[in-house]
Amino acid sequence: MTETLIAALFVFVLASFTGFEVINKVPPTLHTPLMSGSNAISGIAVLGAIVVSGERNTSLTVILGLIAVILATVNVVGGFLVTDRMLQMFKKKEAKA
Repeated sequence: MTETLIAALFVFVLASFTGFEVINKVPPTLHTPLMSGSNAISGIAVLGAIVVSGERNTSLTVILGLIAVILATVNVVGGFLVTDRMLQMFKKKEAKA
């Protein structure tokens, strides 16, 4: 049990550092295309959290799964709102008659 937890935490920490470094190196002109990709990844995270919390092994997994579903859903919705707002900036404004 503890070996599995330590391995999972190790992977989580490495993924966090890698993600942070990758995102910091992205120029601002690429943020809109990356937002759509990150929305897809967050959607997968929502599904994964639902699967984990649906197993009901312990109440801790249900609570953590619920928190993960909520946070990933907020991330997906926020990402789509930001992407939509950024795309609105590129639309031509209609001339008033």
